[in-house]
Amino acid sequence: MNKIALHWQILLALFLGVVFGILLPTHTSWIKWIGDLFLRGLNMVVIPLVISSIVVGILNVGNSANLGRLGIKAILFFLSSTLIATLTGLVFVDLFTPGSQVRLTTTVQSSSMGTHQNSFIDMLVNIIPFNIFSDLATGSDRLLGIIFFSILFGIFLSKEEVRFRDNLANLFEVFFRIMMKITGLVISFSPFGVFALIAVQFSHYTGNSEQMIAVAGGLGTYLLTIIGSLLFHNFVTLSLVLFFIVRVNPFKHLLYMISPLLMSFSSSSSSATLPLTLQDVEKKDGVSNRITSFVIPLGTAINRNGTALFECGAAVFVAQAYGIELSFLQQTLLVATTLLASVGAAGIPMAAFVMMSVILDSVNIPKEGLGLLLAVDRILDMFRTATNVYGNTCAAVFVAKTENEVLNI
Repeated sequence: MNKIALHWQILLALFLGVVFGILLPTHTSWIKWIGDLFLRGLNMVVIPLVISSIVVGILNVGNSANLGRLGIKAILFFLSSTLIATLTGLVFVDLFTPGSQVRLTTTVQSSSMGTHQNSFIDMLVNIIPFNIFSDLATGSDRLLGIIFFSILFGIFLSKEEVRFRDNLANLFEVFFRIMMKITGLVISFSPFGVFALIAVQFSHYTGNSEQMIAVAGGLGTYLLTIIGSLLFHNFVTLSLVLFFIVRVNPFKHLLYMISPLLMSFSSSSSSATLPLTLQDVEKKDGVSNRITSFVIPLGTAINRNGTALFECGAAVFVAQAYGIELSFLQQTLLVATTLLASVGAAGIPMAAFVMMSVILDSVNIPKEGLGLLLAVDRILDMFRTATNVYGNTCAAVFVAKTENEVLNI
């Protein structure tokens, strides 16, 4: 099942779910279990997928001979730009409040929302797991601690003797491949899950056409808000970084990157765009092969500006739709979780959507809202993938300039 076909199936499932929920509201209890199974499937794969993805990614980076100076510069740029992108998504959704037009219902009690951390200090302390096995059993409520442990494990494993490192590296590589296949299986059932989740939601709006119009309007506003924030990050934030910090012409760089951007936009795959991105950054921008061959592939693996922006904005939108007001501390936790989760997202179709279940759990936002997000995910996937690719090209230019290379921009 190819990715485009899957999205068309999801859109059809969305339409049928709306029709079913409106026409047969009393019968949605018959299919509610399908949506529950889909959500449980997402929960099942997230933690092992995150752990294996992070460890394998760090091992691949750690084995590179160029990791030293170039790696530090690239990773600093990746983390900084991803943090800025995450904050941009948060600010845009807080500013335009697209979820305020929607009023979803849930069985989760509002009083229990986001009570995991009582203060900023508690949040920082909880990043370090008290008992990693207990956190693994608890699940996505302890995602920050699990990611922190996975990063440490990957770093120190990469520094072990070859005879020890290779055995575990092979084990994690196989584990990661298997988890990607299992995740793909779960995603293949997403049309059925979306049908059930949407039907249950819309069964509450029977006879209330105003509410249904409000849901559609809120979803449209959400779509425009996320697209606007992605465009802002690309054309304003990254352009300002290139102009004032890197001291190059951002418009010329953008013009040179038109081909990889169009390729990533149409395919929704940064990996498929990798050869074209390498070629244009090297031949048009004038970045040396020494830098492009390291920074661009590394960025494809761990740098996801667009994904992080989308995940944070989408989580706040769902919270608004359920009438959940996130405190400053909860939004800080959301930003931290999104930043780390974007690094742990695997390079598979709809990886950002899979990670959304973890991010929503981090501040106890009902995951039933995922079905609503899937209605416009295909469009947003194109925009966020293009943003990921453009962020990688900007990182290559940044590293090249700090290495005193003479560029064509």
